[in-house]
Amino acid sequence: MNTPIPASFRTLDLNLLRVFDEVMAERSLTRAARNLSLTQPAVSNALRRLRDALDDELVRRHGHGIEPTPRALALWPSVREALRQLQAAIVPSLFVPAQASSTFVLAMADATAAELMGGLARRLESDAPGVSLRVVPLTTRDPRRLLSDGAADMALGYFPAVLTDLTARAQAGEAVTFEHQRLYAGEYVCVMRKGHPMADLPLSTESYCAARHLLVSFSGRPYGFVDEALASIGQQRRIVITVNQFFTAGQVVVNSDLLTVLPRHFVPTTGMADQLVLRELPFDVPPVHVQALWHRRLQHDSAHQWLRSQLLQVAQQAFMPESTP
Repeated sequence: MNTPIPASFRTLDLNLLRVFDEVMAERSLTRAARNLSLTQPAVSNALRRLRDALDDELVRRHGHGIEPTPRALALWPSVREALRQLQAAIVPSLFVPAQASSTFVLAMADATAAELMGGLARRLESDAPGVSLRVVPLTTRDPRRLLSDGAADMALGYFPAVLTDLTARAQAGEAVTFEHQRLYAGEYVCVMRKGHPMADLPLSTESYCAARHLLVSFSGRPYGFVDEALASIGQQRRIVITVNQFFTAGQVVVNSDLLTVLPRHFVPTTGMADQLVLRELPFDVPPVHVQALWHRRLQHDSAHQWLRSQLLQVAQQAFMPESTP
């Protein structure tokens, strides 16, 4: 027996879902109205009608923007995916960079942005002047929820646990809903200020562990891949400060006797390179492969395919070994 369709759904204006999706994406009625070529009162009226149909407030005013209700947050991923599938079925389109006006949201750390965003900006200026990029902070080593919810189109970073889990799921025959692509390999080095008591001394595992350390931790957890490498040889270090940005780490280290670990390529971009001393880590650490990670629903989206190709090309140019004469 077929389940009866509720009257509230039979009479629902599907245009309201487009408004809801845009409001959730922008967290602003004004920007949503602009993107939809509607007036703000029209957007407010559409939200009111959807609230009545769903019997939920959906969004509340919060500061200069809006805050979704739990029901809205739970509903949005399904609405966004349904709209995407409907659009792809009805209006399959080929992404034309020179004519596009798309906006992509990328989640990444400041060190990754410092290396890649300049190259991406140049490509947008020359090839896709109507395309916009929004970079949001990467606050986790597992951004799958962020991507599933549609809060970001792609996450760029070091995700070893995620890749291990995806591989295990694929080998077990489970459906894997995320794709990834390696962009570059980052080399991490020990960093201290010039004039540091250890700056002119040999750096051993023992002296490294005896020092006081600062850790860049997106989640605030005082344990990272360097600590995992130390634990594998029965060693540990004392972390006294955690921050969530590599640039902040450099600023703190310049003004203290703390040691930190930074991507080698990032140091010249900080403006503090002449105040820092870089030393090789005195123990082995696993390769740090920076990956692009995205939800599989975007795998065949022509705009997303273009973005992935641009990122890969920019990364290859940025980390291409210098040719020897």
